[in-house]
Amino acid sequence: MTGGAGFLGSHLIDRLMTAGHEVICLDNFYTGNKRNIQQWLDNHNFELIRHDITEPIRLEVDQIYHLACPASPVHYQYNPVKTVKTNVMGTLNMLGLAKRVKARFFLASTSEVYGDPDVHPQSEEYRGNVNPIGLRACYDEGKRIAETLAFDYYRQNKVDIRVVRIFNTYGPRMLENDGRVVSNFIVQALQGKPLTVYGDGSQTRSFCYASDLIEGFIRLMNSDYVGPVNIGNPGEYTILQLAEAVRDMINPNAEIIHEPLPSDDPRRRRPDITKAKTLLDWEPTVPLAEGLKLTVEDFRKRMGNAPI
Repeated sequence: MTGGAGFLGSHLIDRLMTAGHEVICLDNFYTGNKRNIQQWLDNHNFELIRHDITEPIRLEVDQIYHLACPASPVHYQYNPVKTVKTNVMGTLNMLGLAKRVKARFFLASTSEVYGDPDVHPQSEEYRGNVNPIGLRACYDEGKRIAETLAFDYYRQNKVDIRVVRIFNTYGPRMLENDGRVVSNFIVQALQGKPLTVYGDGSQTRSFCYASDLIEGFIRLMNSDYVGPVNIGNPGEYTILQLAEAVRDMINPNAEIIHEPLPSDDPRRRRPDITKAKTLLDWEPTVPLAEGLKLTVEDFRKRMGNAPI
C-alpha cells in the first residue's frame, strides 16, 4: 500500500491487518506519520518501507492499494510539481509493478476530478469542469491523468484495475494542519479561536466518515467492477452548517468569521452513489454528528492543552 502511514491509508491497514493479510506499507512521510501505524510495527505480517513512489520499486504482491498523494490544498499546493510527479510518475511506477507481478491495482482517485461541477449531484459519467492552469490543477489534473494511466494500462496491458473517486472524508488521524474544513473547525474551536468560513458559507460538501469509506474501498477491490465508483456520503451540508455543528459540540460561544473564497473552490459537491449501492451493496452508515464526536475526541487526545 502506498501512502499507508497517512490518514486513510492507516485506517485501511488496520482493516487489512485485522483480517489477517500480510501488508507492505510504502510511505515517504511527507504527510504520513509513524504514530498512525505504530501498533503494527512489530507484527510479523507487517512491513514498513520508507520510499518515495516517484522512484521505482520491486516487490512481490497480489494487490496494490495506491493511496500516495497529499490530498489537502495546503499540502498539495505547497509543492505542486511534486504533487504532479506523485500522480504521474508514482502511478506509472505502481502500474508497472502491477503489470510485472500481475497484481490487482486500486487507484484512490478523487471527487476533485469533477472540478467545480455544473451538474449536481455528480455521477461517474460526468466529465468535470476543471481549470487546468489553476492553483488546484496539480491535484485535480494529476488525479485525472492517474485515472487515464490506469485505464490505458487496463486496455493496453490487461492490468486488473479498480478506480474509486473519494468524496470529502473525515475522522481520527486527520492532520491538524491540513487545511481541510473539518480539521480547521475542530482545531480552531478547541483552541478557543473564531471559526473561519470562506465566502458566505453557502457552498456545500458531503462528509463521509473514514470507516465507511474504507469499507467501500475493500468492497470495490474485491468486486468484479473496474470503476470508477464514487464513494462518499450523499448527505449535503453547507460549510456554515458544519461550522455551527462543530462550534456547538466544542465551544458554543465561539465566533464564526468570514474570509474571501479561495481560487477555484467548488461551490457544490455531492456524490451520486447509485453505482456503489447497486454494484457493491455499499452506503455510509455513520451519521455526521456521531462521526464528528469521534473525530473531536481524537483531536482532543492529540492536542492536549498545547497549541498546534
